[in-house]
Amino acid sequence: MQHNKQLMRRMATSCLWVSLLSLGGGVSAQQNLKYQLPPQSIVDLVDAPRAATYLFSDDGRWLLILEPTGYQSIEQVAQPVLGIAGLRINPVANTWVAENAETYQSAVVRELKTGEEFTLQGLPEGVQIADAKWSPKSNGFAFLNKGLHDTELWVADVDQRSAKKIVSQVNDTYGESFQWAKGGDALLVHQVMQDRGPVPPAPVVPEGPVVQENFGGKAPARTYQNLLANAYDEALMEYYTSAQLVEVGLDGATKNVGTPGIFQSVSYSPNGKYLLVEKVVRPYSYVVPISDFPNEVSIWSADGTPVKKLYTTPLADNLPPSFDAVIAGPRNFAWQKNADATLIWVEAPDKGNPDQESAFRDELFALGEPFDMGAKKKIYAANYRIGRVYWGEDFGIVSESWRKDRSTKMTMIDPASATVVKVLSTRKSEDTYTDPGDFIMGEKGLLLADKKGSVFTKGTGASPEGDRPIVLKWNLNEGKVDTLFKSQRGYYEEPVFFKNGGTVYFTRESSTESPNLFAVTLGTKKERQLTDFPDPYPSLKSVQKQLLSYPRKDSLMLSATLYLPADFKKGDAPLPVLIWAYPREFKTKAAAGQVKGSAHRYPVLAFRSPVYWVTRGYAVLDQADMPIVGEGDTEPNDTFIEQIKDNAVALIDYVVDMGVADRNRIGVGGHSYGAFMTANLLAHTDLFAAGIARSGAYNRTLTPFGFQGEARTYWQAKEVYDAMSPFTYAPQIKRPLLMTHGMDDENSGTFPIQSERLYTAVKGHGGIVRLVLLPKEFHGYRSREGVLHTFWEQDQWLEKYVKNREK
Repeated sequence: MQHNKQLMRRMATSCLWVSLLSLGGGVSAQQNLKYQLPPQSIVDLVDAPRAATYLFSDDGRWLLILEPTGYQSIEQVAQPVLGIAGLRINPVANTWVAENAETYQSAVVRELKTGEEFTLQGLPEGVQIADAKWSPKSNGFAFLNKGLHDTELWVADVDQRSAKKIVSQVNDTYGESFQWAKGGDALLVHQVMQDRGPVPPAPVVPEGPVVQENFGGKAPARTYQNLLANAYDEALMEYYTSAQLVEVGLDGATKNVGTPGIFQSVSYSPNGKYLLVEKVVRPYSYVVPISDFPNEVSIWSADGTPVKKLYTTPLADNLPPSFDAVIAGPRNFAWQKNADATLIWVEAPDKGNPDQESAFRDELFALGEPFDMGAKKKIYAANYRIGRVYWGEDFGIVSESWRKDRSTKMTMIDPASATVVKVLSTRKSEDTYTDPGDFIMGEKGLLLADKKGSVFTKGTGASPEGDRPIVLKWNLNEGKVDTLFKSQRGYYEEPVFFKNGGTVYFTRESSTESPNLFAVTLGTKKERQLTDFPDPYPSLKSVQKQLLSYPRKDSLMLSATLYLPADFKKGDAPLPVLIWAYPREFKTKAAAGQVKGSAHRYPVLAFRSPVYWVTRGYAVLDQADMPIVGEGDTEPNDTFIEQIKDNAVALIDYVVDMGVADRNRIGVGGHSYGAFMTANLLAHTDLFAAGIARSGAYNRTLTPFGFQGEARTYWQAKEVYDAMSPFTYAPQIKRPLLMTHGMDDENSGTFPIQSERLYTAVKGHGGIVRLVLLPKEFHGYRSREGVLHTFWEQDQWLEKYVKNREK
């Protein structure tokens, strides 16, 4: 991290640092390169409008249509960012910063019954809408306006067709920055403390060393970025993340609620009488992020008066290296939605250690007023870890899972008698074909069809013919499931809103038609089209798209989505190819071989998409299956290299036999774990003409306490870690490798030094390699300039080393 900070200080913000190995004589060089633009066909696609976001009011009367802003400018991305306690904070605007923090530049409201549409009066010029939330009364919505210098809370009144600012200085750095109060007449807001004073000054003279110690207990921790490093960091974290809860009326009147703190979460009891408050407290840690710091759990009255301090969760810096490990003691406090003021939480009889023998893994407890922990009542004992509890009128549904063998279970319980009503399902989480989807929620928990225990779910509808999204009605008592809605063949239709009013609102798209919003009346099957957005990608209108299914040598069926230029015909000369993939781990071949995705989706050209290059004359294979299977006692990564090679061979042989791919002109690429895969494929095969690796991790000794789906430590599986690290095999990377990396990468394990060290290793052994470090970019690149330059680099690389490869 310090190395990268020094590097950034040496360079201008408008330049990129590039290191390359020249083909002429093998001389290494560095460049300070200005941002470049890729071909116009790619620029047009990057600048195309993004798909709208739809938010329905709870009563189904109103629809809010939000238009995404798109990529930010490098000026916006270059605003100050403080990386601390695992967070990214804009210290000027008091907001969190993330690569996927979507904002919206316009809002249109539509009354669904009449079809009337209107824009809101009073919105400021250059508004950046975020976190829009409908009022419980469905007569308006609140949202943040994220400006360069402040984060404001605004409220829109749909009856008045107008919006107004009601409070400034919202603290959006951590936790949920605002929520509607019960009744919808006010909002509970995290606000910057007015008396917090100036930013703590950095000490000029050190007061002493930074000391960490361990008294013999095992304390493994995965590799995190932007952690606390010293007492000054602690002071900065407290300064920026501490907030005052404020009740804000719709007229802007404010009233402080309780004492300030760093709020992990705050929630109203169902009757609105109490607040469940979780505050971050000391001791802090320098090895895990703020989400693992201790939490003081308390009950306040709605006006902020302390009622009961319940428990303080411990610092989670010594968990066993397992995805099924949790903290010992009470955790996951929440309100029971079908009771006025009853708390629920979970405790692990195995003390959170999956290796400890135990009849049950989790137990669910309930506690009502006056919230005396000694009066807690156990209402369910789980075989696995409890993830979530859903509430109906007089029942609950407990969802539990065990990551090690991908087992999941859903159980219907009677909380009053603390008995199991019935087990609703047991399945493997990897088995997408049997996934009923997610429960549709109502105002007080599960959306209920009737008083006979019927609920609704919404899912992807995965099947051997691809995804066909569904809405199901599920009679829990009888086990009967009715399909209310299913995407028709030839299209991808995704339900976005259903409240048991007889109408399903859904988006419809196909491989040639961009998404728009529709409504269907379930009784008559009559449809209405509600939006008519123009095609954002007219240049892709006639692009050919096909979902491929092909066998690996062990008969495992794989899939990929093939894009071909519009003018390509059978019998034409084979095309240069770009394969883009991301490895995924499975415990069974059956799950790995299931068909994924849909051939009928319109291309969504997000930053991670390779589809842009179909406009440059390439056959593009997106979402190419890279399953890594480890059945029984075998872990997937035990044969990682062999399996990615087999996956690649199967795909290449298939598309070559189709007549669309030139075997000698195939490039491979990926982002993050896909970059890791790419470097390994170049090191261990000669299948590819060149590779593109973005923001990857290449030396697994730098992530010694697990990575991706690997739960074993380096010392438990040293041979696996070494064999999987392309850094170990850098001398074998002889095909041209382009690497890009955001200089402010915040992702766990993908430090920029990972790319720097692999570049140095490949260069040191005479390989053809280019490294591009992008200023101000995170794990995913955010600025328009950064994205376009990345695509310029990729296009140059593919044109030289794939399309026009020397024979």
